[in-house]
Amino acid sequence: QVQLVESGGGLVQAGGSLRLSCATSGRTFSTLAMGWFRQAPGKEREFVAGISWGRSTYYADSVKDRFTISRDNAKNTVYLQMNSLKPEDTAVYYCAAARTAVPGRGPSDFDYWGQGTQVTVSS
Repeated sequence: QVQLVESGGGLVQAGGSLRLSCATSGRTFSTLAMGWFRQAPGKEREFVAGISWGRSTYYADSVKDRFTISRDNAKNTVYLQMNSLKPEDTAVYYCAAARTAVPGRGPSDFDYWGQGTQVTVSS
């Protein structure tokens, strides 16, 4: 079993930045592909970014060039640096882990989930 705990959400003005963190425990972190998803009210959960064992990264088109995913295997933590935030980025952000080398892009591709952290971007 893997436990995921997100932190770093909050309220920020449009154009601002936030960094989300996701601390993991329960399984060797380096053997997990990691991802970030988000879900806005009334919408489906959508893929934001993913990172493989080998630190290859994958992004949704809507966040490419604004968001950066990274991982620190020594700290068992994955990060999501979010810059140039827009009101449409407002959502609950979820960290997810998969027992694979390369992350998929659908929620069903992931095995473990955090509880989520709220990100609100004001205009």
